[in-house]
Amino acid sequence: MAETGEEKLIAVARHIAKTLGNTDNAMADDILQIFSNFDGRLREKLHESLSGNDGGAALDQTLRTIDRRISRYLTVDQPIWADPADASSFLDDVDELVAVIREWSAMADDKAVTSCLDRAEDLLQQCMFRLEEEFKLLIGRGGAESSDNAVGGGVGGYLDSDDDEDDGFDDVEIPVAHPVSDYNITIEALPSSTINDLHEIAKRMVAAGYGKECSLAYSTCRREFLEESLSRLGFLGLQNSSKPLEDADNDVEIEKWVKAINMAVRVFYPSERRLCDRVFGYSSATAAAADLSFMDVCRVSTMELLNFANGIAMGSRAPERLFKILDVYEAVKDLLPEFEVLFSDQYCLFLRNEATGVWKRLGESIRGIFLELENLIRRDPAKAAVPGGGLHPITRYVMNYLRAACSRPTLEQVFDDNLDGSSPSPSSSLPVQISWIMEVLENNLESKSKTYRDPALSSVFMMNNGRYIVKKVKGDELGSLLGDDWIRKQTSKVRQHHVNYQRSSWHKILNTLKLDNSNLSSNVASKALKDKLKLFNSQFDDIFRTQSTWAIFDEQLREELKISVAGTLLPAYRNFLGRFYNLQDIGKYADKHVKFSIEDVEARIDDLFQATAVAGGGRK
Repeated sequence: MAETGEEKLIAVARHIAKTLGNTDNAMADDILQIFSNFDGRLREKLHESLSGNDGGAALDQTLRTIDRRISRYLTVDQPIWADPADASSFLDDVDELVAVIREWSAMADDKAVTSCLDRAEDLLQQCMFRLEEEFKLLIGRGGAESSDNAVGGGVGGYLDSDDDEDDGFDDVEIPVAHPVSDYNITIEALPSSTINDLHEIAKRMVAAGYGKECSLAYSTCRREFLEESLSRLGFLGLQNSSKPLEDADNDVEIEKWVKAINMAVRVFYPSERRLCDRVFGYSSATAAAADLSFMDVCRVSTMELLNFANGIAMGSRAPERLFKILDVYEAVKDLLPEFEVLFSDQYCLFLRNEATGVWKRLGESIRGIFLELENLIRRDPAKAAVPGGGLHPITRYVMNYLRAACSRPTLEQVFDDNLDGSSPSPSSSLPVQISWIMEVLENNLESKSKTYRDPALSSVFMMNNGRYIVKKVKGDELGSLLGDDWIRKQTSKVRQHHVNYQRSSWHKILNTLKLDNSNLSSNVASKALKDKLKLFNSQFDDIFRTQSTWAIFDEQLREELKISVAGTLLPAYRNFLGRFYNLQDIGKYADKHVKFSIEDVEARIDDLFQATAVAGGGRK
């Protein structure tokens, strides 16, 4: 059978290699490599034909040749990537070394081959160490170039400080960045040429089994960039901050944190994800290294940002902290979709879960604050009722607090999110929670009203606080939550307290003015009317002196009460005086017994409820 082209090529290679092999083993080895590189299918046959039983010797010669070429790069002091030609040659040599190791690994049961492979692995390790060093140098140099040249949407576009002058001090604080409102930014952290060089290195390191080392080198360098970026936004993190956690619970620190986490999740991390993918590539072989690198770059800063939020969630549940926690809750909730997308791989799963966990703990803290508000109302002592029956500070505090809280749409979401069955102990909806707090407040006010000895003053106290509650609820988000029926019931209760006030305060004096229609003698009738008038003068004087020191905070309510009192008292008093003046036995001496004219009574009624509407400067 005629020889094929493949067989002719093998024969030629055998002849040349044997001829040269007698005088120059290194050159013979080079010839073998040249022929095997023409066609990968010839490698195995060439080695079988030419090496015979002396595979170790052939491999030894091959390694010596590669070692000579690689060693000159491993020993130089200057970066290899300072010269693109040197970088390309070095990578070619590394590729050849990897190919030789892979090719000869099938003959590892040969002791001579195993010994050579051990040398090859040592040489490969040295190459990987040098590639790792070059990798770090490229990132550092590329980052500096990109920062110097950045414009517009680049890193310099928002991390520049307000003061560009160099004051000569190296230990000044990192300048805070300009505020950013548009998060549609992509950071070009490294030049494209540098990214291409990094990709070539990463591809070799991953192929050689050094993917973790490459990821660590990458993440170490890029993590520093993120930390500096967050510092320039004013957020130092809990680990780097000298302030204790409780000092971070203020509006300024929370504002810095909100700015930092939005920039991190909306700008920094997506840009880092893009850079990771470009450096490590999109192939299945490098995907794991890219995911691992991205996780390691973001891990520390993400945990510091989430730990800050977690610290807010785990802090005191004092009602005044509600709005701070809501700010943090809203920031985390708004960013959860970004967390889901960014941290979707297996390495970042714990970061995604931690973000969700912090969000849930913030919600629990908010709901816990409302439980604490109930407890504070219950604990407010009953003896703390204010003088004059005025508006109690706790009523003012609770109603203003609830109005401000319910103006935040997020608050209802907090309670609704807990009703979807995701929580082991779901609470009630926000309207139910608010209704319950209002009931607790009303019960507390009723207890306080009982401390007044005068039932009329007790009714005034309940009228004041009831009217204030209704006014705060009407036309507000709070009213929408409680509903019209609730408002009508509360308004009806205020009217009932008004009726109770009238009965306990003015019905007694009205009874004094009642006229006896029985046929009494003139002397007896005169004496009875004079006694009644004397009693009226005394009672009215006492009532006026007392109730002029009472308080009605609402001007409309105050006028309603005065009109109601005048409408009841004046007709009865006018009728009484008419009867009194008509008595023959009294006659011209009647004015001596009348202390208050109709006009006097009107004026006194108009001077009722002149005290300050709110007693005390705050909640007792």
